[in-house]
Amino acid sequence: MSYQALYRVWRPQTFKEVVGQDAITQTLKNAVITQQTSHAYLFTGPRGTGKTSVAKILAKALNCLHVKDGEPDNTCEICTAINQGNQPDVIEIDAASNNGVDEIRDIRDKAKYAPAEARVKVYIIDEVHMLSTGAFNALLKTLEEPPAHVVFILATTEPNKIPATIISRTQRFDFRRITSSDIEGHLKEILDDKGITYEDKALAVIARAADGGMRDSLSILDQVLSFGSDHVTEENARAVTGSVTTAELGQFLGAVHEGDAAAAMGIIDDVLSSGRDSARLLEDLISYARDLLVFKAAPKMIDAADMALLDAGFSDLAGKLDQAWLFKAINAMSATSQQLRGTNQPDLYLQVLTVRLSQLNQQADATTDSPAQQPLAATVAAPTSPAASEGGDIAALRSQIDELQHEIAGLQKAPAGQTAAIPKPTQRKRAGRPAVNTAAIYPVLEHASRDELNSFKEVWPDVLDKLEGMRKGMMQISEPVAASTSGVIVSFDNAFYIDRVNGDTQLLGELRGGLKDITGRDMKVVLVEQQRWPQIRKNFLKEVGFKKTDAAKADPSRKADAEQAPASTDTAAKPDAEPPVVKKMTDIFGADNVSVKQD
Repeated sequence: MSYQALYRVWRPQTFKEVVGQDAITQTLKNAVITQQTSHAYLFTGPRGTGKTSVAKILAKALNCLHVKDGEPDNTCEICTAINQGNQPDVIEIDAASNNGVDEIRDIRDKAKYAPAEARVKVYIIDEVHMLSTGAFNALLKTLEEPPAHVVFILATTEPNKIPATIISRTQRFDFRRITSSDIEGHLKEILDDKGITYEDKALAVIARAADGGMRDSLSILDQVLSFGSDHVTEENARAVTGSVTTAELGQFLGAVHEGDAAAAMGIIDDVLSSGRDSARLLEDLISYARDLLVFKAAPKMIDAADMALLDAGFSDLAGKLDQAWLFKAINAMSATSQQLRGTNQPDLYLQVLTVRLSQLNQQADATTDSPAQQPLAATVAAPTSPAASEGGDIAALRSQIDELQHEIAGLQKAPAGQTAAIPKPTQRKRAGRPAVNTAAIYPVLEHASRDELNSFKEVWPDVLDKLEGMRKGMMQISEPVAASTSGVIVSFDNAFYIDRVNGDTQLLGELRGGLKDITGRDMKVVLVEQQRWPQIRKNFLKEVGFKKTDAAKADPSRKADAEQAPASTDTAAKPDAEPPVVKKMTDIFGADNVSVKQD
């Protein structure tokens, strides 16, 4: 006979063999013994927790010729036929592929007939939540008034999708996730029976990766046995599941807590280069941080199987990391985990996460140690009980008053009929946000056009193809937003990437070289943050307009030339001629993207 998967060979055949669902199996056994079984059952719970297996065991117990203490004997004709799947009175239906009204009507019509061989006709409907609304309505009447010789067993992983009218007509049993210790115990029984050697930590790794599903754990064990030539080691188990050692997880969290982003990135690179999955790495980090929180609050709450996996430095690390930092770290990692699902560049998000985690302590110091640097509203709203906090509030208020008095003095000194130039309040540069390089941006914008941008967007993928490795991946999330014959402006949605690219002279050189090879021109590459790009355009248009006005005032000959221009020109003949500023905007951004509204 061909090889069978472990989850098929070791499928439980009696209530006693079911792992981790003692309350459910005992209740069903007592119901069989006392002959107080229901006409309809609903089994709910995560995948691989035993719903379908218990349904088949119950079907055997209801029809077994030699049932004892509520358990089927698995030797009689009925039990043997059910185990082989050819008992005509025990019908198993997959609702995912038989979810229409016609299929349920067929079941309803055939349920009226008495069983051919067994004592009770049993319908097992798996993934019942996949039935259509019409199918549920067709099933409802049969569940409400079923024939005496019919039992329905409905199984689902999503009970929230089942109508309440169906649930109220069934006995509901919620299958829970199987604990890691129970899974480990069952795996040990299987390996001992097969005479295969194993490491205890390897079974702990498999149990944790299975996430409460016995079927998943047996499937993983099958893979590990094939990978390791019938020997189960922790290294092989981690290689198959993609798990990371807890020592590496602890080193990473310790490094980012100390603000050493370079060391933490080195750990990430080593883990990913060994073939580990990015999403799995992030899940392991969240689980490890969760274990640290639980250990600090209630050490006894950590499962024994999880404790076996923890490294020697776990308790020391738990003493160093405070709960507030762990809460922030878990929130940041959870947000990144959501982002990984929609990207094909997970490495970049992990690097950004590493930098964010390494700056958590700095952000906390900035907000707690220097209240005078906070915004005025935040300073006023801060607690005023400590003397230090009061001093910070007063200092902030005095700073605001000094700025207002300075502006008033400037207004008073201004000559009559003129408006004094009000000094702009100094704005602090946001930490970690690059300054806008207007000296490089404005020359490109002065000669930019929509045609240049469109033609440049066509060749941009070819420019990126000339890059390799991480540099290519980093530039994949960039977007050209303006271009001229002398340069191109490229936007990123995160300031972190701007710092990385500007600091990589080799990358900038490769970009300019690629542009020169394709376009034949030596073009500058200027980077901007996507959120700040609209304001940069607005400021450019204002400043360019002011400069032209000032130039006309400073050079009277230009004004005279304009006055001596013949009245027959297009500009003089048309009172609604396009203003220079509007023409500049349409040249840069395209006429379709600019609309003019008269005040």
